[in-house]
Amino acid sequence: MLTIEQLEGFGVNTKEGLERCLNDEGFYLGLIPSALDRSVYDGLEKAIREHDLEAAFEAAHALKGVLGNLALTPIYEPVSEMTELLRSKEEADYEGLFKTICEKRDALAAML
Repeated sequence: MLTIEQLEGFGVNTKEGLERCLNDEGFYLGLIPSALDRSVYDGLEKAIREHDLEAAFEAAHALKGVLGNLALTPIYEPVSEMTELLRSKEEADYEGLFKTICEKRDALAAML
């Protein structure tokens, strides 16, 4: 079972995440798997591969909100970077950023 200590070791700002969940540790930990739901990431990947920057922005922005609310910093930071690049419709290595995001997501998922 995932613990606060494991999350902190991974670099998660658990204090901030717990505060957003009214310091209910069980509730907070129960939300973590939803932030790792592959269907959300799959939509982002599809939009990136199709070079649909608008759809990619929408998917990244939604994911950023979930990750930010849970203070999942190691995943949140690259998603936030991608979101801002997509917001300005800049050309960037979105596939490289996505790979980093998935590596972090998978590392956290392995802790579950």
